[in-house]
Amino acid sequence: MKTRDRILHTSLALFNEEGEANTTTIDIANEMDISPGNLYYHFKGKDQLISELFQQYERALSDTLSAPIQSPLSTKAGSVEDNWYYLYVVLEEMYQYRFLYHNLDNILERYPDIRRRFKRLIQLKRAALYAICHTLLDQEVINAKDQQLLGLADNMTLNLTFWLNYDALLNDTRAPQVTIHQGVLQLLTMIAPYLGDDELRFYHDCENIFLNMLADGESVDS
Repeated sequence: MKTRDRILHTSLALFNEEGEANTTTIDIANEMDISPGNLYYHFKGKDQLISELFQQYERALSDTLSAPIQSPLSTKAGSVEDNWYYLYVVLEEMYQYRFLYHNLDNILERYPDIRRRFKRLIQLKRAALYAICHTLLDQEVINAKDQQLLGLADNMTLNLTFWLNYDALLNDTRAPQVTIHQGVLQLLTMIAPYLGDDELRFYHDCENIFLNMLADGESVDS
């Protein structure tokens, strides 16, 4: 791996684990066992690192979010399950860059360009979630009226955008898969009142998986 890529990889790991506000370029250089001058040769400070990492995140998430807008994710037979896996992928990508969400207000205030682009990402999230809900409606998987559909998409967007921040405040440390699984389950919980009996069975299976994950975690801690 090239030094520049190693710097980005190490920065992302430290920002995620220690917090972006608590991490300096000196910390990154020390973690990599390189001189601050070597780091500065590639990046002229932390601002440039954050900008580059956001660009990586923006590219990856934009491609993923565009998928259900461009074409439905499934046929009726597996629609809820297929969208479960899709939302899991979205939250996995968000989790990889979770430092952005853990310090969101501060970062958006300090970086106007990121604020503008982050707003576009939220709009894209909303469009993707609306497309999912509309597809489920077209396939008669859910039964919701037009205004309900818009409200459902807005509520899911709100939950998705702030889930990692909420989870970090509520739980000190949890396994990534628990955070991600519960985040997706929360999104499906919003759809659950509109589901038929067949689709509800899959939702309840997801609930049981989450409860088992929590039970396994408690047994390990004890």
